[in-house]
Amino acid sequence: MDRETVGFYSHGTKVVGTLRLPERDDGPAPAIVQGPGWMGLRDAKLYDRYHEACLAAGFATLIFDHRGFGDSEGDSSYLDPRAQVEDYRAAASYLETRPEIDAARLGVFGSGGTGGGNAVMAAAIDPRFKAVVSQVPIADGRDWLHRMRREHEWLEFLERIEADRRERARTGRGEMVAPRDGIMVPTPERRTTTVKADVDDRVPDQVLLASAEAIFEYRPVDVVDRIAPRATLFIAVENDATTPEDHARALYDRAAGPKRLVVQTGTTHYAAYAQYGAVIAPMIADWFRCHVVGGDLRVHEETAGESSVLYLRGEA
Repeated sequence: MDRETVGFYSHGTKVVGTLRLPERDDGPAPAIVQGPGWMGLRDAKLYDRYHEACLAAGFATLIFDHRGFGDSEGDSSYLDPRAQVEDYRAAASYLETRPEIDAARLGVFGSGGTGGGNAVMAAAIDPRFKAVVSQVPIADGRDWLHRMRREHEWLEFLERIEADRRERARTGRGEMVAPRDGIMVPTPERRTTTVKADVDDRVPDQVLLASAEAIFEYRPVDVVDRIAPRATLFIAVENDATTPEDHARALYDRAAGPKRLVVQTGTTHYAAYAQYGAVIAPMIADWFRCHVVGGDLRVHEETAGESSVLYLRGEA
């Protein structure tokens, strides 16, 4: 399978991505677009399993570094996931220029916090994405940041943001913070996991505290219902301390369908990638095969007593 480093432009800024093409000789390939999750990079080994499954299913994959990250150009000091959604749309436009790609059959995949939320946001505003996979997403940015903190810490955080807003208005300068400690609050698991060790030292170490305000205004749950009648697969971790399980469920409940929610049990946010990867990766590929390649056929069906929520249990 071919692997090519590509460049395209999002709002005039160069974005760098990796395009992989499947081995096929029956014409242009359908494609999956992915932007990395919170503080992620395109070459994270974490994503390889999902891409391999999609490639084996006949899909091209395009993953890119968001503006300001990795090899892409742009300002890394201000994190606004809503702006990152425009990078997904630019990636779709780039794929429309590639003769190897069937641009009428694009899916969108996002994993990890804002990654999962961005896939929802991108599909909600761009009908070119025919199906969605949203893995461990956040639904409401303000609630996400709030629940990382004890209440007195949350109130202190809000006071700092208010003071920073006034200082920026007065001087034009804002406070810089470490994104993993000053915006997020890492869980004990995050402090010890090595699942992202290959990219952790290559992402911005300081961002504007004002980025928190952008995340407060980030609410994929407000737009998820716009995706229908295109299909969305939500993937959650039960009792997730990093991206709460109920965020994925809120998105699922609000989505109009076709939709499915998969809950990985007996695991944790970061451990689930390895524990359930062999199950989730083909499930993602099958979802896209059904709803991107077969997306011209729409079947509406309800079966009494049948749940569209799947719980994965035990050893994967």
